[in-house]
Amino acid sequence: MRSNVRLLLIEDDERIIQFVKRGLEAEGLLVDTATTGPEGLEMGRGSYGVIILDFLLPIFTGKDICQTLRQEGIQTPILMLTARDTLQDKVEGLRMGADDYLTKPFAFEELLARIQALLRRGTYQETPTTFQVSDLCLNKETREVTRGQRSISLTAKEFALLEYLMSHPNRPLSRTMILEQVWGQHYDPLTNVVDVYIRYLRNKVDKGFPHKLIQTVRDVGYKISD
Repeated sequence: MRSNVRLLLIEDDERIIQFVKRGLEAEGLLVDTATTGPEGLEMGRGSYGVIILDFLLPIFTGKDICQTLRQEGIQTPILMLTARDTLQDKVEGLRMGADDYLTKPFAFEELLARIQALLRRGTYQETPTTFQVSDLCLNKETREVTRGQRSISLTAKEFALLEYLMSHPNRPLSRTMILEQVWGQHYDPLTNVVDVYIRYLRNKVDKGFPHKLIQTVRDVGYKISD
């Protein structure tokens, strides 16, 4: 399995999330997660090798997500997960644009084999190791961050937060999305840790520069924009 391949798991069952995420990460894959339909749709517009999509999700279904992504021209391979095993359900999912279909419960080995097949079939580009927004540069391999001629020293969590922002430039990211992707699924959703760390980043990334890159998106969260 290629390294630096990033997958998106859209699933609301915490047991399945942990089972799949732990297994795939042990194989050297990078796994982002979403637990609701709207969050999954927004994240599904990003760059992923494969989207693993649960059929039944809160607010709207995996079928809705799949159909919307295809209508928007997004061709990321989609593997549909569902407890439904009727032929009609499978055909319906495939007609909405899914590339493959796996019925719950499933063996991890089969899930992995299907992901490998979709990666071979697709045109996935490996996750970049460097990001740039305006004059701010981040290198994942060397862990170096610079703005202009200034070198910026970050803690591990500050680096992870900045990397997440810079991998989605100009895109508003909710506090919930940031919390789940940077701190993990089990972090207290009522904490203000995201706001605290955004303040830390602003002091290091924006302070002293006339143009501020890290922006607050009212009633949503934050984004980084040049």
